[in-house]
Amino acid sequence: MSDTTAFELVTPARVMISRAAGMVVAPGVEGLFGVLPRHAPLISTLQRGVVEVHDNGQVTDRIMVDGGIADVAEDRCTILAERAEKLDPSRKDEIHAQLDAAEQDGKDNDVDFLKAVLAALAA
Repeated sequence: MSDTTAFELVTPARVMISRAAGMVVAPGVEGLFGVLPRHAPLISTLQRGVVEVHDNGQVTDRIMVDGGIADVAEDRCTILAERAEKLDPSRKDEIHAQLDAAEQDGKDNDVDFLKAVLAALAA
């Protein structure tokens, strides 16, 4: 039996991640939940929050999602997110610029999401 599960994170624009993972932690509307290999089937609505991908006991990827759905089967976990942003500290200035533009354009949804991304980067 495998000690990983196939993981995909998909947005309307692209497949953001597609790889094996030791564990995935997702922000369900009822709270965080973890997905390990051989997990029972599950479908869950996601709220805005951070998806963490773990390998060998370490967090290897952190992605902010803005809602979506997690579809879990015994051998895979697929997250369909309305939008997602990889939490990469080297992109902080770029995200600040996106936030400034969203504020000027009055795009409240974008402003809220980008503020959440910056808060997660600071954590």
